[in-house]
Order: sequence, then structure tokens, then C-alpha cells
Amino acid sequence: MADAYLAYKRSKFATRLPTDRLFTQSHYWLAAEEGDRQRVGFTKFATRMLGEVVEYDFEVKTGEDIEEGQTIGWLEGFKAVTDLYSPIGGRFAGPNPDLDEVIGIIHNSPYERGWLFRVKGPPPDGCMTPTEYAQLLDTTIDKMMGRNT
Repeated sequence: MADAYLAYKRSKFATRLPTDRLFTQSHYWLAAEEGDRQRVGFTKFATRMLGEVVEYDFEVKTGEDIEEGQTIGWLEGFKAVTDLYSPIGGRFAGPNPDLDEVIGIIHNSPYERGWLFRVKGPPPDGCMTPTEYAQLLDTTIDKMMGRNT
């Protein structure tokens, strides 16, 4: 659980980015755990774009090797159905067991209880700090609003 956050606000979107995470351009976060294992989840921005998640499934089994960018399952939200892919390569270490009980935690607690899965492997190149991710959010939101940066 993060102790420190970077506050972010742009237009009508606000979030607190945990400073103990790395972020990807595809709006995932990674939290380092013991033994070169990473906990992976969607950022608040990603959950806002997807909407409330109502169903999901993983197509890979715990212990299988996966590659960065590989489709490993799918998520269905009120706004869209999307492939779920891994932003990191390594060994799939399993889904979040809490999702079976309360799938809404993906949306309601994206940085804490609502993580998606774990992977045993190092973070990939190109991960961003919270400050760098905030800059990506600025650019993304400006594009969505029709502003050129």
C-alpha cells in the first residue's frame, strides 16, 4: 500500500498517483513485490475510460510464461469490452482472487485492492515515474479535448 501520492488534476479528471509504482503508456501500473514479482493494475484513468467492469476472464494459467504485449484475457465494462494484455513479460503468477468476490474494486480501488494480476519478472523498459505519467496524462487529456500540445 502506497504511503505517498502525487496529486493530479486536469480538466474534470483527478487522481492520486502512488509514488511507489511505475506506470506504462497503456495506463497500467506496476508495484514491485518480493522475489522479482510485479503486481499489475489499471490506472484510474484506464478505469474511467473502460467504465464499471462487470465481467472478466484470464486465458492464461498460473505458472505459464507470458510475453510483454500478449493478450492474457478480457474485461467487459459498461462502456466497452477490451482485451486484457500484459504490460510485462515473465511468468504469470495469478489473478487477484478478490475480483471473484467484488469485481467493482477494479474501478473503486484501482491502486489498492483492485489490482488485476501478478507477474514474476522485472519491469519492462519504458516504464514511467508518477511525474512522467502525469505528463502523459496531460498530453492524452489535451488530445481528447481537441487541444494541440
